[in-house]
Amino acid sequence: MARSVRACSRATSRAPRARREAQRIFVGKDAQQLGVSQERIHELLIEHAQRGLRVARLKGGDPFIFGRGGEEIEALAARGIPVTVVPGITAGIGAAAATGMALTHRHLAQSVTFAAGHFADHGTLDWEALARPRQTVVFYMGVAQLENIVAALRAGGAPAERPAALIERATLPEQRVLRASLGEIAATARAAQIGAPALLIVGEVAAAAEHAALQSMTAAALEGVA
Repeated sequence: MARSVRACSRATSRAPRARREAQRIFVGKDAQQLGVSQERIHELLIEHAQRGLRVARLKGGDPFIFGRGGEEIEALAARGIPVTVVPGITAGIGAAAATGMALTHRHLAQSVTFAAGHFADHGTLDWEALARPRQTVVFYMGVAQLENIVAALRAGGAPAERPAALIERATLPEQRVLRASLGEIAATARAAQIGAPALLIVGEVAAAAEHAALQSMTAAALEGVA
């Protein structure tokens, strides 16, 4: 009889704990999605559960925000294998919190949108909506498509001076934060050799590098409203 699969999330840089006899199988992918295929991951989950083993599928962040957790649950459900999901914090929220960015600071942004950056050249995103002011947009998996993202936002109406930030390897010891205007972020990222995994945050909150800067931006925003 198949045992259950537990979909867990890892929100910090600590290594996961498991019994010493537990088998660990790495199924990660790199920025080009090279590594273990999604179909093979499904096969491994099903194979081990049907052997009567308890399986923990560990993911970084929230498995249901660009994590393909839904596909894995569908594959397991089709074989009658029960799943327990342990909620996690999605990378966009975790990265912002780790760097002191309030994604929906009340005076700077009235909404936040999560978007898949690797679809930037597919024409499937509403770039005019993403380019509107007084909001925050978080692009996942956008390093390889950074120039296309910038070009699409600019074509949608976003000004070149709109603040942007790249957060590389968020919450890990080697975390880096790179801030620049939207018009300069791609060139700045190339010069700094920013690599995946990294998140792109676009909006006024991205410029709030320090408390003093946040105060001045808030004051300016309030003056504009008044």
